Amino acid sequence: MTNPLQRLLDTRDWLMADGATGTNLFNMGLSSGEPPEMWNVEHPNRIRTLYRGAVEAGSDLFLTNSFGGNSARLKLHGAEKRARELSRISAELGRDVADAAGREVIVAGSVGPTGEIMAPMGNLTHELAVEIFHEQAEGLKEGGADVLWLETISAPEEYKAAAEAFALAGMDWCGTMSFDTAGRTMMGVTSSAMVDLVEGLPNPPIAYGANCGVGASDLLRTVLGFVAQGSERPIIAKGNAGIPKYHDGHIHYDGTPELMADYAVLARDCGARIIGGCCGTMPEHLKKMREALENTPKGPRPTLEQITGRLGPFSSAADGTGDEAGPSRERRSRRRRG
Repeated sequence: MTNPLQRLLDTRDWLMADGATGTNLFNMGLSSGEPPEMWNVEHPNRIRTLYRGAVEAGSDLFLTNSFGGNSARLKLHGAEKRARELSRISAELGRDVADAAGREVIVAGSVGPTGEIMAPMGNLTHELAVEIFHEQAEGLKEGGADVLWLETISAPEEYKAAAEAFALAGMDWCGTMSFDTAGRTMMGVTSSAMVDLVEGLPNPPIAYGANCGVGASDLLRTVLGFVAQGSERPIIAKGNAGIPKYHDGHIHYDGTPELMADYAVLARDCGARIIGGCCGTMPEHLKKMREALENTPKGPRPTLEQITGRLGPFSSAADGTGDEAGPSRERRSRRRRG
């Protein structure tokens, strides 16, 4: 049976994904350091509001509130035994919203990184990583997710472990990595290396791409890197709403709805088929993105100069494809989507 996401991709030139999870939940009262996944139980109506905001803004798919819902991350809050339960509930709430949308909307079960370092550099073995991802995948499957959505991954070993786990769960999936270190992931993966990784998997994703990272310009440069490899697999672009800036004790993103509308059209013209936002992206951004995608004819593939002219400069001169582009940006010890 064909996955509903694949069916939409077969009939549409582009699909619009959702925006931020964390930014929206912080605006609803989530405290810094509080695990968002607990809100699936404690504040289910707020999670439904999160999902509904994306659907009403025009998203064709939204991600569940389960990014940090694996046992390794939940262990930080003494909730490691609730990984399957919390992921299941996140998908059940999503199913409620999607089924009431009046059109086909995909519930994508969000799976984030474990937060651990994979062996041999760290202590997380491949077998344990597969077990951790499999547990979460089964919870999302039980809750009614249409597809699994791996995101913000830096290490190829973790990407492979998740792919194996999703095969055990019998679920189709999509998977993005975060290219936030001079065009590479924090573990040094380039856009071309990711394409090789994806195409070499026994059970490759329906679609792959990039999320989060730095600004929208950087993300589109990465998308062009994917396209240059000639893969026919649909590409995902989920860029941040501008550049994160620290102000009055909080992180703010300077991307306006108009900038994100430009980004969405450029992402499509670069070759992305699934286009959404990441950190800082609110429903008002998504509405403008949808309008722009529907009303702007597809144009030629933009140049790097055209991208920076519309969205602002790159954060680094290097695009991650040359020997000079090794990790140079300050590494962040803990990141989450949105």
